[in-house]
Amino acid sequence: MRALTYHGKHDVRVDTHPDPQIVNPRDAIIEVTSTAICGSDLHLFDGVIPGVLKGDILGHEFMGRVVEVGPSSTLKVGQRVTIPFTISCGACFHCRNAEFSHCDNSNPAEKQDASETLYGHSMSGLFGYSHMTGGYPGGQAEYVRVPFSDVGPLVIPDHLEDEKVLFLTDILSTGWMAADQATVEQGDTIVVWGAGPVGLFAAQSARVMGAEQVIVIDHYPHRLELARKLGCKVIDFGQTNVLEALMEMTGGQGPDAVIDAVGMESHGFANFNPIDTLKQKVGIGADRIGALRQAILAVRKGGRVSVPGVYGGMSDKFPTGALMEKGLTLRTGQTHVQRYQKELLQRIENGEIDTTFLISDIMSLEDATTGYKNFAYNQNEWTKVVLKPQWEKGRRQDGRARTETSLATGAEVRTEQTKGALAHA
Repeated sequence: MRALTYHGKHDVRVDTHPDPQIVNPRDAIIEVTSTAICGSDLHLFDGVIPGVLKGDILGHEFMGRVVEVGPSSTLKVGQRVTIPFTISCGACFHCRNAEFSHCDNSNPAEKQDASETLYGHSMSGLFGYSHMTGGYPGGQAEYVRVPFSDVGPLVIPDHLEDEKVLFLTDILSTGWMAADQATVEQGDTIVVWGAGPVGLFAAQSARVMGAEQVIVIDHYPHRLELARKLGCKVIDFGQTNVLEALMEMTGGQGPDAVIDAVGMESHGFANFNPIDTLKQKVGIGADRIGALRQAILAVRKGGRVSVPGVYGGMSDKFPTGALMEKGLTLRTGQTHVQRYQKELLQRIENGEIDTTFLISDIMSLEDATTGYKNFAYNQNEWTKVVLKPQWEKGRRQDGRARTETSLATGAEVRTEQTKGALAHA
């Protein structure tokens, strides 16, 4: 099969790999129909997440059709499914408490030492990420082995095209959990740092949950325009003193809750510390926390801080005093996708939530290298990249019984919308 492969910092390529096989009775094999490049993938691309090795298959946002199942899988061949990026056993203490991203059993024992040393506990397994999270091959590929397939995958009705449901696998669920952890209440003012995919979905989710005012902070004009179309107010941090503007917009009190959807490579915000960048570049593990610093300073006393943005190491100049003196509530974590995905699917079907507005480019898997570079370096125009492994002409056949899952109809629907984007890919 063909799959997007890590070769080093800023070096990803589509290579040929062996097809995945059923290893455990609860496994399933998925033929990927759509996969996406995530902002978290850019942390790997930039070389700031430890535990990524040459030859690893990347990608954790993907969906497809079931083509093979183990004897204990509850899936059936031919079903369309979305796959949570978090791998969860369904039976441990955390899974029983719907804390699926904290699963104790999905990270193999031989992979746990590194995360135990860095974080104090072993982390849950994740698709296509670091060997600290299990080293599982990812979904930017033609096929994927899905462990614990009786727990994670969500069966999707055929009348919903991939583009409407693909982001259940991560960023939509992550944005919803970010707003949920901000404890959005009727009449609240919620501020989101970062108008990337997670930030925009967090803003959309906060509005659905009843926030009176949602403010999105970024500096990319097109992304800020997307926020406006969601009914949000915006602040361009390159043109405005953010803290002063937020005090004015909230009557001098500050926002009720803030969401850091930027994460460990924050730059350009007030209180940005260039020493963070230098330390990160030379590999001594300092996360850049400019957005998080600013969010903690901005939120009202007694307010809530939600952090869906990814952090991977240590950080300097964390405003511990402001956190303590203001009596703030801080909630973080990888997303418990399985907790939210059924409700979100229903909201998509009911027309309450749209996901397709975010997609700027739909490309062949073979063009994934171009997709990564543009998503990293042309962030104003490239808001979300979806890859289609089935678009390859003259697809290789491996002799095994595989379900043909052409997305020709869906591709035709979006051809006119994406023709310009594909032309410059």
